Amino acid sequence: MPWKLLWRNVVGHPVRSLLTVGAVAVAVFLVCVLNAVTSGLTRTLDAAAANRLLVQSAVSLFVDLPLSYQQKMASVPGIEAICKWQWFGGRYEQDKGGFFAQFGIDPETFLPSYPEMKITKGSYDDFKKLRTACVVGDELADKYGWQVGQTVPISGTIFQRTDGRPWEFTVAAIYRSSSPAVDNQTLWFQFDYLRESLEQGGATGPLGVGVYMLRMAPGTDPVAVQQAVDAMFENGPQRVQTTTEAEFNRQFISMLGDVPTLLQMIGGAVLFAIFFAVLNTMLMAGRERTRDLGVMKALGFTDRATGMLLVAESLLLCGLGAAAGIGVGLLAEAPFAVATASFLPGFGFDEGTLLLGAAIAVGVGLVAGVLPGRRAARLTAIAALREVG
Repeated sequence: MPWKLLWRNVVGHPVRSLLTVGAVAVAVFLVCVLNAVTSGLTRTLDAAAANRLLVQSAVSLFVDLPLSYQQKMASVPGIEAICKWQWFGGRYEQDKGGFFAQFGIDPETFLPSYPEMKITKGSYDDFKKLRTACVVGDELADKYGWQVGQTVPISGTIFQRTDGRPWEFTVAAIYRSSSPAVDNQTLWFQFDYLRESLEQGGATGPLGVGVYMLRMAPGTDPVAVQQAVDAMFENGPQRVQTTTEAEFNRQFISMLGDVPTLLQMIGGAVLFAIFFAVLNTMLMAGRERTRDLGVMKALGFTDRATGMLLVAESLLLCGLGAAAGIGVGLLAEAPFAVATASFLPGFGFDEGTLLLGAAIAVGVGLVAGVLPGRRAARLTAIAALREVG
């Protein structure tokens, strides 16, 4: 294989080569990102705990359940602990455009039910003692520069203070989650702080619970607990739907639509367009080099060598594009993971994703180079020189 000639052919048309490499790089980057998103969704579902159930309204996730349900559910055999989850939906005062999740929870049962969460700074005991305290993820704390003991003002949207002032939460502890089932960009505060404010007239908003988390005792049959809880409230006042944590997360993700299918369609369209772009580039290169191919064959180059020259050029362009696309993807992985952590904590480029991007680029290069390569192999020296003449 005349490698020097191969390289000279590539650099002989720098603009065209750079555009082709750039197009492949964009395609590989997008395919890697889309595949990482799909894999992240799968990892989030796979990481769900088997001993946790979620109870929500059978009507909608946005319909609150009565506070009295907790005591009734506690009588169901197999339930070891119950924790309220109430979506707060506020906005950080210092960053009007920023958004992160905030939940009111029961501090006594919350952390013991989520062993994947470890306190890295501060004290969880301080969180339990102070009504206005909160626990925040380390990524959220790093984003805004929060430290233990700092007061965080949150403007209420669903729940608003009657005095017009923002809610104030004191950072008592910072946590780090080792599982994609729980992200590191959430603020957790005491549900009783919210409940007391509503009951005492210090705030306005719905008084209830969005979701109850049930932690089951070891050896408990989750199906039996699900059926018992659903049957308990079958006649109201608010019917419930009890699901596993994995199913709850799947339903929450499905609210965005069929994301995996949509991403696959986008990825397929990108590959379709890039394939024809690379094919067009190689067909142009083959036509332009007709005379060169005739001279090469007249000098003794075999049909195989001249044909493989164009295939190798296509593979080289796509290989350079794949390297560039994967490189940009690896550089953007950490910032993208932080930006999507609140709704996609499992995002990341694993080995399979990177290999997929490289394999697609090689496949496109090989297929796009075969057609002009076959033409070059079948072309005779006389026909090539006559065609140019």
